[in-house]
This record gives sequence, C-alpha cells and structure tokens, in this order.
Amino acid sequence: MPERCQTCAVPFVLTVDQRASRRSPDRVADVLRRLEGTVPTLLGFERTAGDEFQGVLAEPDVVVEVVLGLLREGAWSIGVGAGPVQTPLPPSTRAGSGPAFLSARRAVDAAKQRPARVAVRGAAPADAGDAQAVLSALAVVVERRSEQAWEAIGLVEAGRTQAEAAAELGISRQAVGQRLAAGLWELERDLRPTAARLLERAAG
Repeated sequence: MPERCQTCAVPFVLTVDQRASRRSPDRVADVLRRLEGTVPTLLGFERTAGDEFQGVLAEPDVVVEVVLGLLREGAWSIGVGAGPVQTPLPPSTRAGSGPAFLSARRAVDAAKQRPARVAVRGAAPADAGDAQAVLSALAVVVERRSEQAWEAIGLVEAGRTQAEAAAELGISRQAVGQRLAAGLWELERDLRPTAARLLERAAG
C-alpha cells in the first residue's frame, strides 16, 4: 500500500454536472445559493465550468446528505472523490488539487453513464464501489418517492411526532405511517450511516 501524502488532507470532493443542460435552463446558480451557508464545507461549492460545480467536504454524513438532496431533484450527475487533497487548501475550490479531485472527475464521468447518476471513486477502490452501490440504492428510494411521502417525511424529520404530522397534514396517524412506509423512510435511515461509513473507508 502506498504511503499517504504527508501534505494532504483526506476530505471528499463532489463534482456535479447538470443533466441535459443544453435542453433546460441553467440550474447551477440556484443550487449554489441553496448550498451556501447551509452545508459545512472545507472549500465552498463553486461553478467550475459551464453547467458543472464542485465543493470539498470534510464529513461523510454531510456528503450523503448533499448527494441525496441533489438526487431528489433528478437534474444532476454526481461524482464523489474520496481521498487526499493537496494542502494547504487554496482559497478557491477551483484551485484545489490532489487525488480526490482526480477521483471526483472520474466519478462524475462514470455517473453520466449510470442509471442512478451517482458514482464514487476513491483511494480504496473496493470500498468506493460498496459506497457507490449503497448510494445507488438510496437514489432509487428518493427518486421514486411520492410528494405525499416527502411531506410526511419532512415533518417527522423536523421533529414532529407522527400524530403531530397527521394533524398538520389533515390525515390520520395511520395514513402518516403508510406514507412513511411507502416512501421507504426506515430503509433510508438504515442505509445513510452505512453509506457514510463506506465513504470514509473509501478515502483510505
């Protein structure tokens, strides 16, 4: 196993490319506004070229959160690079370098060819493949979830009990439970930490 670079940190690089950008309006500016200030980053998300943007994150669970949010929109191909980056970090994501940036580039190119539109490349290829498989399963969950299920999940994740969510939605508590079950909410909760652990291992 090669020695880890002594001047490298080991975060995660996300490279995200808009799908069908020539046939639809530019969405990059809007998503950058949403991510700014709401997602903890080592280097903030920036447009890198055309309809592509990139950011550097420290925590694997935050990577999972961002990836799933983007997958829900259905407008993006998402590459995750796990591994070292050159330090000290530059002031701009566009100026970053190191293996994780190269991995993220390979990953987004691979994501464009995959049905789930997400791919992971990293310092530990087997673990990166496992992380990709779990994120792909989560992609299927979030992309097929109904708006009714999203409403119930949003309220419960915001801290409401199922009874409180039912009152707010004007439906029965049983109906809230049915929406959560149909949206595979418990499966998502089980898979999220698994994906984060595998991403951490993929970074080497």
